[in-house]
Amino acid sequence: MVKKGQLVSQYLERISADVFDDFIAVIKGYVGRRPGVYALYKGNKLYYVGLASNMSARLKQHLRDKHEGKWNRFSVYLTIGDAHLKEIESLVLRVIQPSGNSVKGKFGYAQNLHRRLKRDVDSHMKAKRDKLLGIESRLEVKAESYDKDGRLPVLFPYRGRVTVLRGSYKGKIIKARVLRDGRIRFKKQIFTSPSLAAARACESSSPNRNGWTFWKYERAPGDWVPLNKLKK
Repeated sequence: MVKKGQLVSQYLERISADVFDDFIAVIKGYVGRRPGVYALYKGNKLYYVGLASNMSARLKQHLRDKHEGKWNRFSVYLTIGDAHLKEIESLVLRVIQPSGNSVKGKFGYAQNLHRRLKRDVDSHMKAKRDKLLGIESRLEVKAESYDKDGRLPVLFPYRGRVTVLRGSYKGKIIKARVLRDGRIRFKKQIFTSPSLAAARACESSSPNRNGWTFWKYERAPGDWVPLNKLKK
């Protein structure tokens, strides 16, 4: 039975390449025409990592191509489908960097946080320096940012981290935009809290709708999570 979130269905580790001479039929029965990630070893040292949609054919190929004689043991990790194989391979290559792999793993859509880290470190260092020198840092907030009771928008502390909200209502995806001061714009209307915006999105007059669970934000490219994750 496949478990929710399961990726690897079966695996073999550190098997001698001699099985292809003596027990090829057995190995084909296990891995033939199945997708997965494999690793080649010379003794106990990792030599090469790759992916394949036909595992047994790929391993046999490496016994006679440019990798011939450079490995004598292998591991295979058979996966349920091949949707994430390329990124798994890239992840392994970037972490381990085996000597037999000439190409460095690449991520197609992942965001490199290096520039963001540099910017945030600079910002934190500036704030620390200003505090040491007694320089007061004031944040200019427009008058319209406050609600009728003089409170700032609920998402004000998270400004800059959230720009777009996404929810689902009656099978349709609904989007809202978070302004620079934390207010939420939905269908040309402005709201100071996620719950008020969610109530409007769901055509509800109830102010008790939980906007923190209704709305999702893009924590990273393609990674949409409930808005309440911001609090953790």
